[in-house]
Amino acid sequence: MRVALFITCLADTLFPEVGRATVTVLERLGHEVVFPEEQTCCGQMHANTGYRAESVPLVRRFARAFEGAGADAIVCPSGSCTAMVRDQYAGLAAASGDAGLEASVTALVPRVFELSQFLVGELGVEDVGAAFPHRVTYHPTCHSLRLLRVGDAPLRLLRAVRGIDLVELGEAEACCGFGGTFAVKNADTSTAMLTDKLQHVLATGAEVCTAADSSCLMHLGGGLSRRRAGVRTMHLAEILAAT
Repeated sequence: MRVALFITCLADTLFPEVGRATVTVLERLGHEVVFPEEQTCCGQMHANTGYRAESVPLVRRFARAFEGAGADAIVCPSGSCTAMVRDQYAGLAAASGDAGLEASVTALVPRVFELSQFLVGELGVEDVGAAFPHRVTYHPTCHSLRLLRVGDAPLRLLRAVRGIDLVELGEAEACCGFGGTFAVKNADTSTAMLTDKLQHVLATGAEVCTAADSSCLMHLGGGLSRRRAGVRTMHLAEILAAT
């Protein structure tokens, strides 16, 4: 299968290792991965803060970039950005009054998947040949869980990793408090939510906290670092790429 990588701004600028790991996993499974150079931000930050009209040019750019990729599927290592495309693009394109954009989005959106959603739901693959002999806990991010409804797909992938000691996270479905600009606009509330989440992470005794979104992991990782907790954060793709 020919797969286009939708990298996201955060992975592209701050966590390139997540993009490389995603490519490693997909290529190990025998897929051809292409990277449309024209891609930029998906527009989530604009749309979620009320600047919906300003996000339309980014919807148009996404459509132009990925239409030209000739891919069977578009895969993204982020539940948050995938949810932006799958949940908001159709409405934004319709509101723009641009029939051509609406048609492009209608054709593209069903082929856009978060990584675990693609592996388990579309390919039916749970064992990607990974080995990671460490104690790990998994945080299901809000957009993956509530908007994309990936369910236990990430956990099924993690359970198939050789040598892993996967431990359950208390109150796992509670938000970590990041929420994009929520953390900036509501810093005190965000910090309180993070404090609760970190207590649950530390209670597991895990060496690594993983998730399917670099944004949440950045938030969690900052808190763990300030506590000098000795717990690493790693994206799900990095564990799946490990051998």
